[in-house]
Amino acid sequence: MKFEESERLKNLPKQFFANLVLKVNAKIAEGVDVINLGQGNPDQPTPDYIVKATQEATAKAQNHKYSPFRGLHDLKVAASDFYQEKYGVTFEPESEVAILAGSKIGLVELPLALMNPGELLLLPDPGYPDYWSGTSLGKVEFATVPLLEKNNFLPDLAQIPERIAKKAKFLYLNYPNNPTGAVATREFYEKVVAWAKHYEVGIISDFAYGAIGFDGRAPISFMEIAGAQEVGVEFYTYSKTFNMAGWRLGFAVGNADIIEALNLIQDHLFVSVFPALQEAGITALTAPERDFEIDKLVKTYETRRNAFVSAAEKIGWHGGKSGGTFYSFMPVPKGFTSENFADLLLDKVGVAVAPANGFGEFGEGYVRIGLLVSPERLIEAVERISGLGLFEK
Repeated sequence: MKFEESERLKNLPKQFFANLVLKVNAKIAEGVDVINLGQGNPDQPTPDYIVKATQEATAKAQNHKYSPFRGLHDLKVAASDFYQEKYGVTFEPESEVAILAGSKIGLVELPLALMNPGELLLLPDPGYPDYWSGTSLGKVEFATVPLLEKNNFLPDLAQIPERIAKKAKFLYLNYPNNPTGAVATREFYEKVVAWAKHYEVGIISDFAYGAIGFDGRAPISFMEIAGAQEVGVEFYTYSKTFNMAGWRLGFAVGNADIIEALNLIQDHLFVSVFPALQEAGITALTAPERDFEIDKLVKTYETRRNAFVSAAEKIGWHGGKSGGTFYSFMPVPKGFTSENFADLLLDKVGVAVAPANGFGEFGEGYVRIGLLVSPERLIEAVERISGLGLFEK
């Protein structure tokens, strides 16, 4: 018997990262020593204090049962306390915090939970490709908001057409930004809150890289801004802050109506997250080792960024010095597209980068560099690229 996929699945956008992985793996199978700068998968281990807490929690018999549908109360309290300590804002744990099996789930399911077919969602371009998956699954329309280098990769809200702004139901933002590495300013977020209130548009802040800021500047949370809790929510993940990408744990905080909708759809899709992982999540947010481990991680990425940017500048490859995340966003040489430049680097010198057109129309002309290998390997990658003679020193 043959069973066809649903129309929803048939209409899903092509998985950008899956295609990139296939290309890289094919090259490795040929015996090439590939320096993989195309990935977004943290390379450092989860801190020991979290691993040990998980081991202890896993041994508890009560954690072998179903979790409460909406997650452990103590984890919601820990998330609220974390935001109070870091960003000066508090949330009511049961009505303003949602526990997620990674923030991706919340970002993709949000259109199904809060939008009706045909309603309009505004998405950043370039932006995280799985945002588009949510629009397809929810059968909603979307329009893109350009992130341009001349605007420091922040959307120019004044350039959003009036008819689009009036029709939109939600706007997704992501700072520190994947793929550009840009960071938001307080002034920008204040404008966002005023714009959202004026047009009655909900704001969805993807704060996945919230812990990773460089040059002594910690990233700003959208929730810090007066009025932000009224107009939107923010998604936080353990994947980047705590190197827990494979553990699948995150949460959302903010507007109670949005949080309730997220909780309600998850009541029907999941039974929350393995309780032992939730206990580990509490420890991650509250243990004395937390800030030391986060600071160490940020220093690691900043050292890598500096090594890469310095090496690139020496060969005449100049790009924006990212203010956060673990990426550098680099322009392609004249005469190249994002795709054929990335293919050339992989084919000729065994360096994998992510062509930024995979993140949207306005990613064309750039590649995303993942700072997820050692400084030595980053410098080696630049040296290999230098041998192609594509840049003027």
